[in-house]
Amino acid sequence: MSLRCGIVGLPNVGKSTIFNAITRAGAQSANYPFCTIEPNVGRVDVPDARLDHIASIVKPQRVVPAFTEFVDIAGLVEGASKGEGLGNKFLSHIRETQAIAHVVRCFEDDNVVHVRGQVRPLEDVGIINLELILADMESLDRQLDRLQKKARSGDKEAKEFVAIGERLQAALADEKPARSVQVSAEEARLLRTFQLITARPVLYVLNLSEADVAAGNELSRAVESFAEKEGSLAIRICGSIEEEIATLSPEEQVEYLQTMGLAEPGLNRMIRSSFALLDLITFFTAGEQEVRAWTVRRGASAPEAAGTIHSDMERGFIRAEITAYADFEKHGGLVPAREAGRMRLEGKEYEIQDGDIAYFRFNV
Repeated sequence: MSLRCGIVGLPNVGKSTIFNAITRAGAQSANYPFCTIEPNVGRVDVPDARLDHIASIVKPQRVVPAFTEFVDIAGLVEGASKGEGLGNKFLSHIRETQAIAHVVRCFEDDNVVHVRGQVRPLEDVGIINLELILADMESLDRQLDRLQKKARSGDKEAKEFVAIGERLQAALADEKPARSVQVSAEEARLLRTFQLITARPVLYVLNLSEADVAAGNELSRAVESFAEKEGSLAIRICGSIEEEIATLSPEEQVEYLQTMGLAEPGLNRMIRSSFALLDLITFFTAGEQEVRAWTVRRGASAPEAAGTIHSDMERGFIRAEITAYADFEKHGGLVPAREAGRMRLEGKEYEIQDGDIAYFRFNV
């Protein structure tokens, strides 16, 4: 599986600038609202030193990293849930993503207009969150109207949907996102069928100036505090720095980041945080032809992991040969690790662990 993350925010907060930097996709970026109308999609390889190390020892014909898709979606304004601005387009595009990266402007610059005339990030966050809540309320009301009719006729499953739906409806009416509702594993399955935007996890991407990105400022700290209370994640980034980094060689990037007081590009932190939002992990396959990174949800069984490679492998799963990355690294390869007794045979109940190097045996 891959992660598809929608980049959202008010107009002129730096969404397209950040998108250009992290994907090098050349999405249009300009200093006026609604510059982005149709969503730009960029596929970004996930940086992983473990994949590089495995490849350096196995020496395959090709190396295939895991990837994340970032979708740059049109800026949102007040009234979008009622069709203002590009609201309807925005809402249809964001429903196609699994997670939301909400870019929030936390810098002052008289040369970059703010759509509301002043930089107040918490108010900006509130506008978008409310518009998404209003859009969800409209969608949920339509769905519940249909389900309640079926429930009254005695449909047992419809009654279960109505029960969780009415809890969601109450939360939205209280201007709380759907993700704030505590649900059981079974209720979570029902919740997903409603396809509510505010059920998606959120990463707040705080766009700061070069001077403030390392330590943050009063504006960013306010949003970080808000995100913590909400149970969401927040990271600081500087769009202009990321644009500059994108043009440099790896060696030049390290030197440039050091001068900025940063340990790594914002892209790396965005990807890691996006993975954390959905509780994703990485496992590897390694052979002479190919070394590849694969993405699954934490807790996935060995057959489920095999199924990310091919459905036949899940259907005909027999067993998995598993070598932990730590053992691969310690012993200097798969063969030495196996000779040291560190390769394990695992069955259908085994949960894939982050960093596992797997070989799946199957028969269809």
